[in-house]
Amino acid sequence: MEKIGSRGATAAFAAVIISSLLLTPLVATADMADGGSNCTRSCGDITIPYPFGVEPGCYHASGFNLTCNNQEKPPKLFLGDGTVEVLEILVPDGKIRINSRRVALNFEFANATVNGTWGIGIPHGGPYVLSESAMNRLVVVGCGVKVDLRAGDQDFLLSSCTAVCPNVNLRPQGGGTIGSIVQGRAGNCSGIGCCDTNIALGYSAYNLRGSQYSDNLIYYNLSTSAYVTDGVFSYSQDMLNGNNVPEALPATLEWVIRNSTCPTNASVPECRSANSSCQNSASGPDYKHPFRGYVCSCSDGYQGNPYIVGGCQDIDECRSEIYPCYADCKNTAGSYICTCPSGYTGNASVPNGCKDIDECKNQEAYSCYGICQNLPGSFHCQCPDGTYGNTSIKGGCVTIKKSFTGLSIGLGVGGGTSILLLALGGPYIIHKVKLQKMKRLKQKNFKQNHGLLLQQLISHDTDIGERMIIPLGDIKKATNNFDTARVIGGGGHGVVFKGILDLHVVAIKKSKIVVQREINEFINEVAVLSQVNHRNVVKLLGCCLETEVPLLVYEFISNGTLCDHLHVEGPISLSWDHRMRIATEVAKALSYLHSSASMPIFHRDIKSSNILLDDALTAKVSDFGASRYIPIDRIGVTTAVQGTMGYLDPMYYYTGRLTDKSDVFSFCVLLVELLTRKKPYVYRSVDDDGLVSHFVSLLTAGKLIDIIDPQVMEKEDGEIQEVATLAAMCTQLKGEDRPTMREVEMALESLLVKKRQAPYSGSLMRNGGDKTTAHYMSTNQDTEQASRQYTMEEEMLLSASYPR
Repeated sequence: MEKIGSRGATAAFAAVIISSLLLTPLVATADMADGGSNCTRSCGDITIPYPFGVEPGCYHASGFNLTCNNQEKPPKLFLGDGTVEVLEILVPDGKIRINSRRVALNFEFANATVNGTWGIGIPHGGPYVLSESAMNRLVVVGCGVKVDLRAGDQDFLLSSCTAVCPNVNLRPQGGGTIGSIVQGRAGNCSGIGCCDTNIALGYSAYNLRGSQYSDNLIYYNLSTSAYVTDGVFSYSQDMLNGNNVPEALPATLEWVIRNSTCPTNASVPECRSANSSCQNSASGPDYKHPFRGYVCSCSDGYQGNPYIVGGCQDIDECRSEIYPCYADCKNTAGSYICTCPSGYTGNASVPNGCKDIDECKNQEAYSCYGICQNLPGSFHCQCPDGTYGNTSIKGGCVTIKKSFTGLSIGLGVGGGTSILLLALGGPYIIHKVKLQKMKRLKQKNFKQNHGLLLQQLISHDTDIGERMIIPLGDIKKATNNFDTARVIGGGGHGVVFKGILDLHVVAIKKSKIVVQREINEFINEVAVLSQVNHRNVVKLLGCCLETEVPLLVYEFISNGTLCDHLHVEGPISLSWDHRMRIATEVAKALSYLHSSASMPIFHRDIKSSNILLDDALTAKVSDFGASRYIPIDRIGVTTAVQGTMGYLDPMYYYTGRLTDKSDVFSFCVLLVELLTRKKPYVYRSVDDDGLVSHFVSLLTAGKLIDIIDPQVMEKEDGEIQEVATLAAMCTQLKGEDRPTMREVEMALESLLVKKRQAPYSGSLMRNGGDKTTAHYMSTNQDTEQASRQYTMEEEMLLSASYPR
């Protein structure tokens, strides 16, 4: 938000609050169900669902009108007249994410008070307030400053945040003492240099009152910024000097479709879809005075857009992991039925909740009047020895009468018949024996693989469910009996077939070598991927355990690998914008695996050929055969070295100690590959240096332009220097000197934001440069470490014949 002086700010803010609380009625601009077919329904990568729209007649009412600025590349979406940028519209949740601009609090002298306003550009007549459920927070960057967050017609204090920078005396000199202020460590706000606090009550605008106080009067020269954001804020000390200060951060607003309450016994015209209903808003200053208005929502068991006809669609709970069912699931309109199979009873909604019914304990209830034998899910009933007949009726088994003449005749006829049957049925019997042998082999393989798999999965409290177990017959049918024409590639642990399963195109991975290690690696991949649910990680659909080595079934990613797209013949490859986005997506996936999965997962083989791309060039991390679980209470594990030369962490190679920093090293080798378009496992410089060693030496000498891909140089907007410096920092010899994947992700996200917002004013040095600008690390210390690191990398490359 723009800067506001202290004079008159309170009065202006009060007017804004009064206007927002009055919430003038929303007057519809169109009576059409969704605005018509000629309405703009997307702007750049953002979908614009009704009740929002751009053109008149395409949105529900005033306040829901948006502006798409096609002059931006890519186009940007704004609220109303184009002041507040829109990042995402969440119609089912009644929320909208915006780019919330920074409020600058500039103190002209010590012990001053400065006011600012957050909410400029948000329609003050409705229908928006700050969301109370999205964990929006007040973040303040500054020294010796206290910022109060106030709102309401009486300017109530809602929250407060204080950031301090302690003054430390270093040594006496002359008549005084030389001192220094502590500005806090980079990362999350700790209260030193940066503070944050929750915002519990939602308004459409807030008054920010900053007060500076300190024993030291030098603080007023430092920059003070305030943000309202729902994301993770990463603090750095140079922000206090006005450098690298984000101009905007994401925040979440809630909205209502009309500024009145739901009628008691009537429907509302805005909820146009069947299976939708009116819900009163619970947001607002407090529970006694909520934000007056309502929204529409789909009924339980339905999802979608309730504001358009047919927008609420039935949820197929039987295909979703959210709704537990471990037996027979049947989808119904708005619900589902989960029952145990025939012959079982119990609770089918919990693992192992269905128990076998022992019919023999009350066999007459199941019409068994003979000898009863219980079986899993069934039972067998037969007449006692010496009797025959119908066991399903009482008294149905009768005694066999003894007769020598009848017995002799029977034996003769029976013997002749048996010989005739053996002669005629021999081939059939042999065929049946072969089928039985194959069936027993399948059962043996299934038991062996299923036992190993369950042992590993249960140890991590995971249940993949029977839905993931796919019969071998279905796999053979999907691949035309593993036709070689269906082969589409291969990883380090098997060959990949393309197939069609349940009318969906899938990728099926089959082992090349039948050894116990391959079985363990396939099982490891199932165990890892069954824990992961991330848009940038390839999805495991199921597995077949009836073969000697399990078969894995994945979603089919149709556009090849990052290596295929990057290392094409000719001068034109992936654009720099695509490379930056792909790198950020891979960083998000690795950060999720390290920090957000139920148990940390280290991939151990990050490289361009293991990054799949779909038709939209969205990155999907694949090939988890070498991955390892790491217990939450440990930071690493000692294991046999696996990976690809050129991407492999030198410290892991020599010590066998696997940590999350091993993946950080491999990822930043991938960053260097994206910058240079050179293959790490084959590249050698004229001095016989590896790619990373040569890259770092050129960066330190200010000659980075000598190795950067010319296509990147033509299209970049100034972030190459920062990406290169980040890559060098991530490939330092000591793992503890490298950032975490979460920090790498945040750095790349920050660069993407800066790329969209600010023009580049720097240049890459070469030949005559004095130094290389670096925001992420000190090059003097790290260069010495880099020279040691890539001596080891040379030894690794010389000892390897080719990457696996």
